[in-house]
Amino acid sequence: METERRTANLLDIREWRLTPYQILVLGFAGLILFGALLLTTSWASATGERISFVDALFTATSAVCVTGLVVVDTGTYFSLFGQMVIIGLIQTGGLGIMTMATIVALLVRKKINLRERLIMQEALNQLTLSGVVRLTIYIIKVTLVIEFLGGTILAIRWFLDYGPRGIYYGYWHAVSAFCNAGFDLLGNFRSLTGYVEDPVVNVVIMLLIILGGLGFAVLADIWHCRRWQDLTLHSKIVISATVFLIF
Repeated sequence: METERRTANLLDIREWRLTPYQILVLGFAGLILFGALLLTTSWASATGERISFVDALFTATSAVCVTGLVVVDTGTYFSLFGQMVIIGLIQTGGLGIMTMATIVALLVRKKINLRERLIMQEALNQLTLSGVVRLTIYIIKVTLVIEFLGGTILAIRWFLDYGPRGIYYGYWHAVSAFCNAGFDLLGNFRSLTGYVEDPVVNVVIMLLIILGGLGFAVLADIWHCRRWQDLTLHSKIVISATVFLIF
């Protein structure tokens, strides 16, 4: 009897599987923890002095969840490595873990199985499995195009102020803006206040924030439906609410 019970328990463990929701939650938690550990290294600090784990965890959580809250000044405290870790967390959190995983799978030419498609379905909040991979690829393309265009304009503008570093600033802030993250590298916690009267910076940043905030489903709907009447109810509500809140 004891042997049979142990065998049954072993079989139960083998049959136990995480649900797509659990995988997504654990994925985000793992990403935050991994990012926090990277930020605690001496490489992540501009002075070589390690940040406390609590502050690193807070920063990583804020980046992944794109809230924009900081406990140290991102532009002056963190080194280039630390800033790249933060923008990587922002991009992954903004796009979603499964979207980034799909990028890796496509790069290594790995076939996406049914279970991975189910997780993607939950991550993208889709009702059916049909077209989830195609939608993910669309999201990746749209993100790269919008961030590249916005980053290029900002890079040209900030090159005038910061030289070659302005190019880095341009693309970094384009990702941050499109993901609605609120992080910046301009130092001394002043954010973009120095460009309050600059039309180029203001318009580009605002457009990136709005486009990223609308969501990919709405952007796809706008692209395929050129008339207001043809848009889905979801898109109409999102667009109307966005316009109302802005004006």
